[in-house]
Amino acid sequence: MRKASMKRRRDELRPEYDLANLKGAVRGKYYQRAMAGTNLVLLEPDVARAFPDSNSVNRALRLLRDVATKSASRTRKATNSRRRATG
Repeated sequence: MRKASMKRRRDELRPEYDLANLKGAVRGKYYQRAMAGTNLVLLEPDVARAFPDSNSVNRALRLLRDVATKSASRTRKATNSRRRATG
C-alpha cells in the first residue's frame, strides 16, 4: 500500500520539478513568522450570525474594551473616595 501511495505522489509532480534541487527543505521554516501576524478566532454560529465580517467584530470588541476600561476607572475612583471618607 505504501509503495502505491508513493508512486501516486510522484506522478502528481510536474515534470519541470527537479527533485534533486528540493533537498534541504525544512518543514515549518516560516511557521512562527506566519503565526506572529495572525490571530484567528473561531466564533460560535450564533455570534457569527450577529457579526457578518471582521470589521463589525473589531468595532464591537473595541467598544466593549472602552466601556470596561471606563467602568473599571469609575469603580476605582468610587472605592478610593469611600476609603478617604471613612479613613
